[in-house]
Amino acid sequence: MRREAIRIPKLAEKIILCVLCVLCGCFPARAQDPAAARVTRLAVLQAEDRRAPTARDLALIRSGIRSGDDQTARIAIRALGRLERPALIADLLPSLRGALPEIRTEAANAVAQAAQGWRSDKPPNAAAVDAVLTPLAARLKIEAEPDVRAAIGESIGRLPYVAAAQAEAAERTLVEAGSRAETVTDRLGIAKGLEALVRLHRALRPPGPDALALLERLAAPGGSDVAIGARVRRLALEALISASAVTTNVLGAASHDPDPQVRRIAMRAAAPQAAGSASADAVHAALTFGRADDSPMVRLEALRVLRMRADADACDAALAAVADRNMHVALFALDELAPCGASADAVAALENAVTDLSDAASPRGWHRAAHALVALATAAPDRGAAALPQFTGSRVWQLRTYAARAAAQLGDRAALERLAKDDDDNVCEAAVEGLHKVAGHDADAVYAADVGRKGHQIIRAAALALADTPNRDAAVPPLEATLQRLMAEGRDNSHDARDAIAKALASVGADPPGARARTRAAGASERAGAGITSGSASEDLTADDLRRLASPRARVTIRGVGAFELALFTSQAPATVLRFARLAEAGYYNGLTFHRVVANFVIQGGSPGANEYVGDASFMRDEVGTWPHVRGAVGISTRGHDTGDAQIFVDLVDNPRLDHVYTVFAQVLNGIDVVDQVLEGDVIESITIVSS
Repeated sequence: MRREAIRIPKLAEKIILCVLCVLCGCFPARAQDPAAARVTRLAVLQAEDRRAPTARDLALIRSGIRSGDDQTARIAIRALGRLERPALIADLLPSLRGALPEIRTEAANAVAQAAQGWRSDKPPNAAAVDAVLTPLAARLKIEAEPDVRAAIGESIGRLPYVAAAQAEAAERTLVEAGSRAETVTDRLGIAKGLEALVRLHRALRPPGPDALALLERLAAPGGSDVAIGARVRRLALEALISASAVTTNVLGAASHDPDPQVRRIAMRAAAPQAAGSASADAVHAALTFGRADDSPMVRLEALRVLRMRADADACDAALAAVADRNMHVALFALDELAPCGASADAVAALENAVTDLSDAASPRGWHRAAHALVALATAAPDRGAAALPQFTGSRVWQLRTYAARAAAQLGDRAALERLAKDDDDNVCEAAVEGLHKVAGHDADAVYAADVGRKGHQIIRAAALALADTPNRDAAVPPLEATLQRLMAEGRDNSHDARDAIAKALASVGADPPGARARTRAAGASERAGAGITSGSASEDLTADDLRRLASPRARVTIRGVGAFELALFTSQAPATVLRFARLAEAGYYNGLTFHRVVANFVIQGGSPGANEYVGDASFMRDEVGTWPHVRGAVGISTRGHDTGDAQIFVDLVDNPRLDHVYTVFAQVLNGIDVVDQVLEGDVIESITIVSS
């Protein structure tokens, strides 16, 4: 992930953040002097919030580890790990011997998190990594608590190894521990560790036969073990897919597993690059079974893999699925008909969907026609071109956005130039991206005009299109003017637009010395002390508010769909929960949308501009922790380290590759069926914070 300049929140907000955690009861003290413990926690949390830029801040956090108060020590250990500075690992390792299992678990996770700093900084030498792996492996052999063993196993798997011998040693440690695993918790830790190890380091060293055998046993245990440990099976199967080592036995068992997520992953295991030694008959049987599965996530994944395999049945399967009872499967099926132009039935189905605009003005009625138009532009370009005008002139901006995508596929420059002048910046963004592919720098005048618009997304797209332009004299003035405006506005979340402008200027030799550094730092340096844009004044919060936010819930109501409830993790992600709660209570999210819906991945929303690049003005820091990105986990969308702008996402499936990278601050308690129904553009009616 990119490392960007971060903003230091104003002191009042930091104090509220820390007092929330200290006074509300979410961090109960066990020290003899509760007042002293609260003071230390306050100092630790403030130092973490500043990202500990000074020796004094580091001393404050270290004092928390040595404070004698268990909860303070956990907070301090977590804080050191989140700084992602490998030099601090030495401060964390002694806590692997802590008296409480909670301390040891926190330490194991923090050690691995601190080691992630090696990924962005200068790669470590082998001895440095060995100095981390050795004590973790030694502790794993003698640790008595399953939860701690699980945390250590996962941490061993995600260390940034630089030599094949290190990956082999880590694998051997995990396999040996796996042979002793007696509890589901132990097996889960081993599965998490091996999944991370294979995914991150398979190029350094493919997994050996003992590791693959263990993963096969974990993925397809058989007998009574199938009734428990579904996450173990999912993770083991993910690891086998990463290793391209799925066997016939594993594929057959997984495609009939009682857990729908295991069956979904089984469809991915049938993909060409994953199937390994699985027979062609086993692959065909699994995909046939998956197409008729009761779970829509399985049916959808089966369609995807059929297309990946260029299967002879791919078009027929997609055509049948257009009528699927689940909207997400039906929309995906329409997308999958794009390569099916040789099928008259497929083209007819797309034409029927495109021409049926009777419900297009409804907030939930435009999706079929939009997806069908883009697919038709590929399947039958002449018919797609004939249908395009009714979309470019639609009153629904989403239909005009999809029209821009279809026009790009058709190479319709005239339509793209018209859409690049649209009133909606999202439509303009899609049009400019398409126009750049179709016309290149012949359309520089269009890009130069659009770079002066308001939306960060269209500014970014236009600036990227102007990179390496031969029309330097026409491009530089609008680029420089917009850069100056964005820097004057001082919004953190314009950093992608500022960075794109800086790159475009540099590409034509117009980048003044240090300009790109200034664009990255503008949000933080020009607004020291600025608060969030939508929250209430910090001094308005009362002690009752702080206590109420100790373990709050949130109710998210989606217009015309229903509501789902979240448990908020104040203890693990206090800064994030505070920002989310303040924005929700100020009505910030009311009327915003879920603008991004990726089936079998996430739904994302909370952008005032209904796109990736427009959010709350000031960034929030990452608070990655131990809660995994399982189905129903709620995270903060970022575009680099510490770049959250209050856009939220909900995991539709387990997404282990997001673990320890994106903050998890909540989990869906109930209403996951409502989450599954959310379509692109669905409106957030309200988010209500509910005291427990």
